[in-house]
Amino acid sequence: MTDVKNWPEWSKTLSADLKNLRGGAPEVMKAFSGLAQAALAPKALDGKTKELIALAIGVAVHCDDCIAFHVKAALQLGATKDEITETLGMAIYMGAGPSAMYASHALAAYTQFAEEQKPVTA
Repeated sequence: MTDVKNWPEWSKTLSADLKNLRGGAPEVMKAFSGLAQAALAPKALDGKTKELIALAIGVAVHCDDCIAFHVKAALQLGATKDEITETLGMAIYMGAGPSAMYASHALAAYTQFAEEQKPVTA
């Protein structure tokens, strides 16, 4: 039986871990944050497109942590399921079989984050 990852909870744990890392290596993490802000700044490509690219790279390099952050960010920037799955198709094309396995992780993450964003009805 396969363990099912709770992607929203996973991203919260990762955020806490990164906060601890920022405390231990503040200069490095400040520099990394600056790099991220510069790379993600909308210019010729908008933020959603850049998050989709980051997601594809995360899948291709087999990084669950990257999947958690970039699926959540892409969804917050308005990415649709079709955009996510097309992005995953490109990641599979570029990374072959191992990327197909990680693409399934990303799709599960999308489903969980999308469910979490749905308004609660009374």
